Amino acid sequence: MTEKNMTHCHIHQPDDTQLEIIHLDELVADMDYQQAMQQANQIAAQKLDDFMLLSWYDRDRDFESPQHASECHADAAIPGYVDYGIYHGACLKIDFAQGRFVFFYRSFE
Repeated sequence: MTEKNMTHCHIHQPDDTQLEIIHLDELVADMDYQQAMQQANQIAAQKLDDFMLLSWYDRDRDFESPQHASECHADAAIPGYVDYGIYHGACLKIDFAQGRFVFFYRSFE
C-alpha cells in the first residue's frame, strides 16, 4: 500500500462506551507486572463470572500482548493492545497507575 492510499484509510476510534474501567492508583509503587496481573485477575473474577484476559500492557518493560499489536499503530492515538481488546469484546479494563499496567477482559456470559 502506498503512502497516498494510506491517507484514505477509514480507521475509526474503537467504541469503549460499553467498557467498565477500573483505575487503581494507590499502593502500586512496589508492584510488578505479575502482582498487578494477579490483582487484576481477582477483580475480573469478582466482576465477571467466566472471563478471559484479551490484551495487556506493561509499561515498565514496554511489553504488550498480543505481541507487536502496536506496530501497525505507530502513528495512531490508540495503542494496538487497546484496539485489540475493545474490538475483541472487552467489557472490563483495569488500569494500574495511569497506564503502568493495563488489562482488558472479556466475559463469556
